[in-house]
Amino acid sequence: MISRERLYLSTVANGASELARRFGIGLELAEFCTASNMDGDFAVTDARVREGMRGVSRFVFHMPFNELYPAAIDPKARALAMGRLVQATRLAGDYGIFKLVAHSGYVPLVYHKSWHAERSAEFWRELLASIPAEMMLCVENVMEDEPYMPVAVAKAVGDPRLRLCLDLGHANVCAKGIPAPVWVEEFAPYLAHVHLHNNDGGADRHAG
Repeated sequence: MISRERLYLSTVANGASELARRFGIGLELAEFCTASNMDGDFAVTDARVREGMRGVSRFVFHMPFNELYPAAIDPKARALAMGRLVQATRLAGDYGIFKLVAHSGYVPLVYHKSWHAERSAEFWRELLASIPAEMMLCVENVMEDEPYMPVAVAKAVGDPRLRLCLDLGHANVCAKGIPAPVWVEEFAPYLAHVHLHNNDGGADRHAG
């Protein structure tokens, strides 16, 4: 049985904060998955986030990911990704959160795997150099069709603060024929966080 001290409920779920308080589990803040929530009406979002955090003792911060590609071919696109993620790490620090989850940004048919792995390792090393030493960054599989490339990226980065987040729902959709135990076994040396949600293999439904 998994201890409740190791469980986090994503704030994507309605009533997540209330459930976390009731059952003594943590929260994974998802409000800033969309980077623009750090701008504009930030004060409104910030107040809502802080109210949701009240009475909860453990947190993970999910970083922005919309249109952010660490292995981007266009240098300006890469710079956008870096700027947004640095901005997010500072915000996480303001909330006192030091465990971060970031999407890998891999897009099939756009990036060759070797390109993505090499460029991603460079990107994550640069990002890690700019954030507090106590922060841990967990890179999440999204569109990867096998577990080997994320592991290769983590190995190439070679920094204990760079870990992996295994998203089993994403793996079920994107990695046809590679069962979950294989992902777990490959990720194990770098595994620091897991996303559990369900689907039938046809679409990323994020079902219960």
